[in-house]
Parts: sequence; structure tokens; C-alpha cells
Amino acid sequence: MMGSVLLLSQILCLLFFHSHFQPSHSSSNFSSPVQLCPADQSLALLQFKASFSLMSSYPSRDQPKTVLWREGTDCCSWDGVTCNMKTGHVIGLDLGYSMLHGTLHSSSTLFSLHHLQKLDLSHNDFNRSFISSSFGQLLHLMYLNLNSSNFAGQVPPEISHLSRLKSLDLSYNILMLEPISFIKLAQNLTQLRELYLNRVNMSLVAPSSFMNLSSSLTSLQLRYCGLQGVFPFSLVKFKQLEYLDLGSNHFIGPMPDDFANHSRLAWLDLSGNSFQGHLPFSLGNLKQLSHLLLSGNKFTGQIPNRFSNLTQLIQLDLSNNKFDGKILSSLENLEKLNTLILYVNDFTGEIPDCLFNLTQLTTLDLSNNRPIPSQISRLSRLSELDLSHNLLNGTIPLSLFSMPSLWFLSLHNNHFSGCISPFLSNSLQYIDFSHNKLYGQIPPSVFKLEKLTVLILSSNDKLTGNISSVICKLKFLEILDLSNNSFSGFIPQCLGNFSDNLLVLNLGVNNFQGNIPSVYLERNSLRYLDFNGNQLKGVIPPSMINCVNLEFLDLGNNMIDDTFPSFLEMLPNLEVIILRSNKLHGSLKGPTANDSFSKLKIFDLSNNSLSGPLPTQYFNNFKAMMSVDQDMDYMRVINSYVYSVTMTWKGLKIEFTKIQIALTILDLSCNKFTGKIPESFGKLKSLKQLNLSHNNLIGYIQPSLGNLTNLESLDLSSNMLAGRIPQQLVDLTFLQVLNLSYNQLEGSRPLGKQFNTFEHGSYEGNLRLCGLPLKVKCNNGEGQQLPPSNFEKEDSMFEEGFGWKAVAVGYGFGFLFGVSRGYILFRTRKPAWFVKMVERGGHQNTKRLRRKNAPRNGGRRH
Repeated sequence: MMGSVLLLSQILCLLFFHSHFQPSHSSSNFSSPVQLCPADQSLALLQFKASFSLMSSYPSRDQPKTVLWREGTDCCSWDGVTCNMKTGHVIGLDLGYSMLHGTLHSSSTLFSLHHLQKLDLSHNDFNRSFISSSFGQLLHLMYLNLNSSNFAGQVPPEISHLSRLKSLDLSYNILMLEPISFIKLAQNLTQLRELYLNRVNMSLVAPSSFMNLSSSLTSLQLRYCGLQGVFPFSLVKFKQLEYLDLGSNHFIGPMPDDFANHSRLAWLDLSGNSFQGHLPFSLGNLKQLSHLLLSGNKFTGQIPNRFSNLTQLIQLDLSNNKFDGKILSSLENLEKLNTLILYVNDFTGEIPDCLFNLTQLTTLDLSNNRPIPSQISRLSRLSELDLSHNLLNGTIPLSLFSMPSLWFLSLHNNHFSGCISPFLSNSLQYIDFSHNKLYGQIPPSVFKLEKLTVLILSSNDKLTGNISSVICKLKFLEILDLSNNSFSGFIPQCLGNFSDNLLVLNLGVNNFQGNIPSVYLERNSLRYLDFNGNQLKGVIPPSMINCVNLEFLDLGNNMIDDTFPSFLEMLPNLEVIILRSNKLHGSLKGPTANDSFSKLKIFDLSNNSLSGPLPTQYFNNFKAMMSVDQDMDYMRVINSYVYSVTMTWKGLKIEFTKIQIALTILDLSCNKFTGKIPESFGKLKSLKQLNLSHNNLIGYIQPSLGNLTNLESLDLSSNMLAGRIPQQLVDLTFLQVLNLSYNQLEGSRPLGKQFNTFEHGSYEGNLRLCGLPLKVKCNNGEGQQLPPSNFEKEDSMFEEGFGWKAVAVGYGFGFLFGVSRGYILFRTRKPAWFVKMVERGGHQNTKRLRRKNAPRNGGRRH
């Protein structure tokens, strides 16, 4: 019986398998499996990806993507790949944030994917590749995004062949768009709806060219493009615009007054230009406007009453203008407003009470306006409050510490006095009380703010006491600045092995003693370290080699007794090294790698006891000092903290509250360096200041220094330099300070250009020099320049010791006073001898000095 049942079940199984799984031979029912991705396109994708390496570290805080492509599988299932499900052709490729690194060549297999409709290569590193003309072959493209991927060079005109493009993003690369290419792009891309060209150099593009853009544009972003002139187009044509950003250009004149029919515009950013005059009446018609950003212009007059119509407004920034009158009570209609920024204007009267009925307000910046009403505490949702630059005095109101949602509080640059309150809201994450008159110790409650990320108490002078190691329990702290106070005791050693979050540690100009923290953990995030102006002793800890992200190092004005810390060459991101006024000794042996110090822009070893020849090999590695093609933006801003440095600049001690990338300084003065000036100095073409004074240098002044065409200050005084002053130095047309005093120079001094402006102090102490402004007249024929080779024979005499060191003793302090005085005099009036020369008709074509703008005040948020 059991055997019959088993046989029956086997027969049923066979029948079921035959009916369900055997192929049908009917042509109407037969269908072969579809190969979705053609083999040639799979191969093209694999070869394209294989041509790049992956970045070892990703610079952005955005999370990079992991792209997994496996050979032998259907490429339509791969990460970032989209296919046409009917044809199998690859029509979309999304490789944004994929950590790709390498050069994108015109022969890349990417350009064989002719059916692409969407291509996103944003936020990678293509190693300054040119944007290939081969992009023009991808005629089906409707979406092209190359944002922030390190492309360089000209935007090719072939981009204009992509007539189906609806969205084009070339922002935040190192690109230039020429007028002809832009005209072609504007005329041919008739379906374009989104155009993003932020940071693309368009300085040569005429404003009138923008009228050729598609009238269907909904989003246009042209921030930091170098555009100039009047407003570039009539808004009447672009009625579909929803997002318009022309910020940080050079537009002038009045703001256009043709907003009457722009019912769609929701975002308008004209900040950072030179617009002037009153705000237009028609601005009040933009009833869908949610963001209005007009900061950093020259607008005048009062806030228009019609602002009351902008009921959808979420963000209003009118800061850094010249608005006057009262802040209108009509702003109370803006019930959705959550960000109001009005700092640096000329408003008068009190802030209206109704402003504090804006219950949605989360960010309020009233800095550089006064007075501040007590009703501010009624803004219960306020999360960010900036009252900096207001001349506020007295103690800090306790009400500011009881606001339950407040996480950002800046009282920077006021006249607040008294102690810091111990009653701090636990919600505080950002505290900036710098540049006030606070005194006493830091209350322990500060170290209990569990979420604190920024603590800036600098420049209060009278803040005192020790810094407890409890501070190291602030695990989320990113910025700690206690500089320019009267703190004392030892620096807590735990600050060396702080959490991975710490980016800025500034304890400069206090009374700290003992050693520099000796332990720095691997993979720490520290980027800015300043212990300048304390009483620190010992050596620079070798464990600092673990600070691989360090960009700024200032240990100057201490009592460090050490040789030069050559291990610093292993820190690839260093841009500033300041070790001046310590007890460094020994020679500089030179780097062990060709890329050491390649990003260095400020190198200050002055006022030490370093000896031996100048380290030529180091100078050959200073690539950043060789490049004159540098961005003029400020060097670094971390979480609104702006790097600053105090330098001896043209003979005067100056604090640069914002360091410019273009501020390049090499100062090796007041040491015991010997030998000749290296010819390689002539490669450092971006140098603004070179100071080799008060050493034991011999030989002649290198003619190659004439290549330093950006140089503004040159000091070679108090050495043993001989021979003539090279005529090539006359070409340094930006030179404002020159000191060649107390050497053994001879012959006539060069004439022409800047050399007609330098007074006697620039040359004194060179007994064989002649010509104005010196008292010694030159004989006939003295003006002829001797070739450098004539001085080679003299070098041996100096190497044996000429006794010049004894002659130079005592000139250090005199030099500083003399240069400072000479610099100030020259900035205020022309030298008398020069005026007489001009009056006699000589050198009438002398060029005026290019005067640099004074550095702007720092400490503001950006």
C-alpha cells in the first residue's frame, strides 16, 4: 500500500514539473531573457571608474558614497547607474560624493555613453582637469552637475552644444568663462531652467549678455563671479525666476525697480555688492519672497513700509548698509520670520516692542546697533543671539542666560564688565564674550555645559586663575580661545590628547608656565594651535607629528630651548609656522621629502640663535610662496572663527585679525645664519615681506630678488653683504620699505621707480655707497653696474671673519625705531630730498605707491 502511494506521488510531481517548467515551443509564447545593459556600456563604465583612485580622506563633512560595481553583473543594478528599461542604454550616472581622484581625459570611456541624460560628477577631485570638449558629444544630456570637483581652465564652448540641458552646475571649481563662450551658451541652451556658475570667473562678461539667457529660467546663481557694472538684466523677461543669487560681485548703482510682476520669486540674494540708493518701491510686490539678503551694500534711507506685504519672509538680512531712521513697527507683520539680521547700520531710536512679538524668531543679530531693550527675553524660541559691537556696558543681563532655546550667544566687542555669571543655560553651545572688560575666574558651571562646542573669552585682560583639567570633559568642544588674558599656572596636559573634535586651541598672550602639552593623539583634528606670548619652556614635543591636519602653529615669544623641530615637515597642511623669540639653536639641515612645507605661507624664525647656512632645500619646497595665482579670500574660517596673527610688518608690530592667503612672509632675522643669500629666493614670487637682517650673511645681494615683484618690504640690514645693489631691484614697484643699512655695499645706488622714494636710513652704514639721498656724491662712471661674478673673490675674506659682528652690535633697537619712524613718515608725506629732485625736473614719472587697504576688523561671524 505504501509503495503504491509513493509511486502515485512521484507521477504527480513529474506531471507538475512538465506543465510548469518545460519551455513552450510556440513562437507566440517564447521569450528569451533581456540583457538590460549592453556589454560595451558595462565595459565603458568599468574602465571609466578604473581610471581613478579613491581619495584617502574626504575633506567635506558630507558623507561620501561607496560605489560598488561588479564585473559580470547587470550594470543597470549598479550604484548610481540608471538605465532605459526598454533599450538597456545607460541614461543616468550619479557619482556625486564618490571620492574619485584623478584626471578626466578627453579620451575617457565616459564620453562613449551617448545616451546619457543625467550626469552628476559633483564633489569629487579631478585634479584640476580641464572640462573636456568631449562633453559636447553627450547630446542627450538634460542634467549636468560638475560642482566642487576641482576642474580648472576655460569652460569649453562645446558645452553650448548640449541644447537639451535643463540644469547646468559648474560651481566652485577653478574655471573661467569667456564672453564668446557665455554668449553661445546663453543663446543655444534655450531649455535651461537652472544655471549655477558660482565662483566661475566671468569678469570679462558684459552685463548685457545675460539678456540672452532662456526666459524659462527658474534658478540663477552667479555668486563670486567677478561680475561688474550695473544690474545685468531686466527682470521683466525672467518672470519664471524663483531663485536669484548675484551675491559677492561688483555690481553698482541702484537696485532695479521692476519686481511688479514677479509673483514667483522666493529667494533674492544681492549681498556683498556695491548697490546704493533707496530700496525700490516694487520690492513690496514679492509676496512669495521667503529669503531677502541685501547685506554688504551701500543702501540708504529707511526700511520701506511695503515690507509689511512680505508675509512669507523667513530670513531678512539688511546688515552692513547705511539704512537710517527707525526700525519700522510694520515688521511685526512678518509672522513667519525666523532670522533677522540688522547689524552695522545707522538706525536710530529704540527697537520697537512689537518686534519681540515675532514668536517664530530663532536668530536675531542686532550687533552694531543700540540700545538693546530688556524685552528681548520674550523671544522664547530664540536660538541665536548676536549683540556684538554695541558699546553695551554694565554686567551681562542674567535674562540672557535663562532663554531655554538659546544655543548661540555672542557679546563680542562691547564694554561689559564684572564676572561671568555662574547661571548658564545648559542649552548653550556657542559662547563668545571676547573683547570686553570681564574679570575674575571662569565659573565651574562653564565646564558643565555638556554640548559646548565654542568658548571664546579672548581679550578681556583681567580674566585670571588657573585652567582646570576639568575643561577636558567638554567632549564636543571645537574651539577654545582664552588668549590675551591673565591666566596663569600650567597648561593642562590633557589638552594635548583632547577629543577628536577640537579644531582650534588658542591660549596665546597669557602667563602660562611649564612645558607644552607633550601628548597629541593620532588622528586628532587640531588645525590651529597658538601658545604665543607665554613663559613656556622645554622642547617642542615630537608627538605633535600626529597633528596631521594642523594649518597654523604659533609658539613664538616663549622660552623654548630646542633645535628646529624638523619633524614639522611631516605635517602636510601647515600654512603658518611662527617660532620667533625663543631659544632655538643649531642649524637647519633641510627636508627629507620634496613636498615638505609645500603649503607654507608664513615662516617666522626670527630672534633665536639658529646658525649655519640658510636652508636652501627648504626654500625650494615653498611651493605656496612661489605661486602668485592665489585666492584673496581669508585663509581659514572654522565654525565662524577667523584665523589671526600678530607679525612684525614693515617694521611695525601689527595684528592681522584676518589672515589673507596672499599674506606671505619669510622672516629669519636676528639669528646667526651664515653664508650667502640663496639664488632660489628669487622663486618665491608671492612674498610680501622678506627679512634676513641681523645675521652673518656674506657675498652680494642676489639679482634674482628682482623677481619678487609682489614684495612690499625687504630688509637685509646688519649683515656683511658686499658689492653693488642690483639694478634689478628697481623693478620691485610695490616695494614700500627697504633697509640695506649696515652692510659693506658700494657704488651708486639704483635710481628710478620706488628707489626714488627711499631715504637715507635705507642705506646708512654702507661707507662706500654714493648718490642721493646719501651725502657721498658719485664720481663719473660710478653708475655702471658690476657683474655679480666680480664679488666671488671677496667671499673668502668674509668667510674668514671680517669683524663685522662687532661693528653691527647696538644697531638692533636703532633699526626698529628707524624703520618704524621712516615708514610712518613716508606714509604721511614725501621725503624732502625726493620733493627737491622732482622740483628740479628729475624723475617726474615716478609711480605712486600702491597702498594696501588696512585689514578689516575681525571677530564677526561669516
